[in-house]
Amino acid sequence: MLVGVDLGLPHYDPELDELGLLAETAGMRVVARISCKRRAPDAALFVGSGKADEIKLLAQMHGATEILFDQSLSPAQQRNLERHIELPVNDRTLLILTIFAQRARSHEGKLQVELARLQYLTTRLVRRWSHLERQSGGIGMRGGPGEKQIELDRRMLGESIKRTKERLAKVVKQRSTQRRQRARRDAFTISLVGYTNAGKSTLFNALVKARAYAADQLFATLDTTTRQLYLGEAGRSVSLSDTVGFIRDLPHGLIDAFRATLQEAADADLLIHVVDAANPGFPEQMAEVQTVLREIGAGEVPQLLVFNKLDALDDERRPLTMQDTMEVDGQQVPRLFVSARNGEGLAALRLQLAEMAKAVPVELAVGATVEHSPELLEADARLGTIGQ
Repeated sequence: MLVGVDLGLPHYDPELDELGLLAETAGMRVVARISCKRRAPDAALFVGSGKADEIKLLAQMHGATEILFDQSLSPAQQRNLERHIELPVNDRTLLILTIFAQRARSHEGKLQVELARLQYLTTRLVRRWSHLERQSGGIGMRGGPGEKQIELDRRMLGESIKRTKERLAKVVKQRSTQRRQRARRDAFTISLVGYTNAGKSTLFNALVKARAYAADQLFATLDTTTRQLYLGEAGRSVSLSDTVGFIRDLPHGLIDAFRATLQEAADADLLIHVVDAANPGFPEQMAEVQTVLREIGAGEVPQLLVFNKLDALDDERRPLTMQDTMEVDGQQVPRLFVSARNGEGLAALRLQLAEMAKAVPVELAVGATVEHSPELLEADARLGTIGQ
């Protein structure tokens, strides 16, 4: 059962469509939805006792086995709601963590999700062990009181977080080495960023003829995939990376945990900001993406807007021109309309990327700028990198 609380924020989703998609992505089935308005969250139950009674009754009527809130709950609010409604209560943050845990495939992705999950759990231990209020130590139950169970769990969680951070630091070092190697080859690096389910992986596959997993669902891609893209108009190859999608209220723990992956965007020469043109809420989605980009230090990286899913637009909603500019954070940014599914507009996108890549000189590892011979360009087309 989905619960949404309108606190007067501009991005509130009254139909709880996005939360429903998240629930379905996590393998759940939505049986009921309820929303309400409040000036501020109730300190104890978030929604107040009267609305909590209504939620409990509606959940019983529809046979719900879990309550999902569209907003983040404090540990105390979550605990009080579970006692009041007598059902498991979780929030948007845990739902996103669950999806990430299901979708992570690489060693790095699993480590990042595990770190975010452990950090989330550290705030959820309060009074979870009231049935083991205090353990006694010593032979024959003598020697004074021992540690509380919560203290044992907190210490074990702390040790797990420390170990996971150490393992993740090694992965970050490996990624940094890979980026330095690409820099020595002077590859022009491009990262695909955007709101989840905007079609980044489909566009990535269409551009580089790869087979990265792509599906019409939230967070289909968690692990960064990098391929070489040859641009004949520029006479060079560029490095193209597909990154994890963003979403409204993305937990800060996930942003911190996925910083190693998102660093690809911060270190890129160009960001292709993929937007779902068929989604009426795309302005809010773009604003969320810009917020996350600023948080990871990628706010100043040049951008190219690509409005995807042109094939999903009705005739009256199709753009009059396929290429123009759009204001983003006070700056005019080039914009193209494409359909990654049927290939419409991809030729213009390749041409635009070639023009941007031409502006950056290609240098060999020793640092000398060169004029590329036809033989070198032919080798580049086969091998995927300049200077191999």
